[in-house]
Amino acid sequence: MTPAARVQASIEILDDILAGAPVEKVLTGWARRSRFAGSKDRAAIRDHVFDALRRKRSYAALGGSDTGRGLMIGATRASGGDLAELFTGNRHAPMPVQETETARDFASEAEKYDIPEWLWPRFADSLKDALVPCAMSLQNRAPVHLRVNFLKTDLGGAIDALKSEGIVAHPVQVCQTALEVTEGARRIAQSQAYARGLVELQDAASQAVVAALDLRPGMRVLDYCAGGGGKALALAAHEGVEVYAHDVNSGRMKDIPTRAERAGAKITILNSDDLSGVDPFDVVFVDAPCSGSGSWRRAPAGKWALTEDRLRDLTTIQARILSDIAPLVHPGGLLAYATCSVLNVENGAIIDDFLDHFSQWRETYRKTWHVTHESDGFFTSHLTR
Repeated sequence: MTPAARVQASIEILDDILAGAPVEKVLTGWARRSRFAGSKDRAAIRDHVFDALRRKRSYAALGGSDTGRGLMIGATRASGGDLAELFTGNRHAPMPVQETETARDFASEAEKYDIPEWLWPRFADSLKDALVPCAMSLQNRAPVHLRVNFLKTDLGGAIDALKSEGIVAHPVQVCQTALEVTEGARRIAQSQAYARGLVELQDAASQAVVAALDLRPGMRVLDYCAGGGGKALALAAHEGVEVYAHDVNSGRMKDIPTRAERAGAKITILNSDDLSGVDPFDVVFVDAPCSGSGSWRRAPAGKWALTEDRLRDLTTIQARILSDIAPLVHPGGLLAYATCSVLNVENGAIIDDFLDHFSQWRETYRKTWHVTHESDGFFTSHLTR
């Protein structure tokens, strides 16, 4: 495909997404219908689409409309590309840009930095001086991070194994188990280093949230909202720690046994009915359902799908989960709360409210990771009684 044809395909895909279709479903459907497209074409189009979704508001302003075409015109202008070269109308290229498709000034800081207007004040209140740097980070592609599985190798061994397969990675400061991939990221899923369980795909701050726990041999640890098991695997990489995984939707955990076997880890799956009688635990860790605002570089559609009502519902869920799991913690044990959100209403405010209502608990640790070039945005708090 020519660069212009890739732009036209991206326009059509974006129009379907803007109409409400799920991002991955649209991309997968297009790929299945477009057998002529090679792997490089599909990768380039995917990059176009995700870049446009990350900067939907600013690109629409630069491109003259909130449509797939407007976003791709805006993207071309933002990158300094040649509109006349791409928008020719020839064969599979998009039609030439019209005089009416002009750029306009940004109406607000929120539009300039691609944050929903209603959310901008909450971002400002939560991030303070980090507001603009974090908003700008969310406009760009996230780094590719790996967690080195210390059950099977160390940093040097993982780096060498990856390098032998054309994948270049180096340590990052955020967490001692984390590597950032700078070359060959698309080879990871098919690599032997991945297949042998030496590494797992996981953001560095997500790893750091687990690394912040003082885990010791003999501890019984519950990952209460385990999902696909990324953090349960990180927990189980600590020698001698007995790890349990639970999720209210047990179907989300279906891949954990296979992932654990590959990693050489042991994780016991618990359904909700299984919790009674297995508790209490030395550590109960909960990566609570949240806005995902710290990881919107990876899932940018979530930024535009979030509403005030949905955010309010999430904070209700977060508060309820904390009160529900508190009895599962052994006296003197640890309740660790985390979100991949940058919003205080989902983070510190939830913890402060919990402590106001449950006076026997106290906070022993609190840390925020801002959205930067080195990690997603994360928050964690440790509670004990």
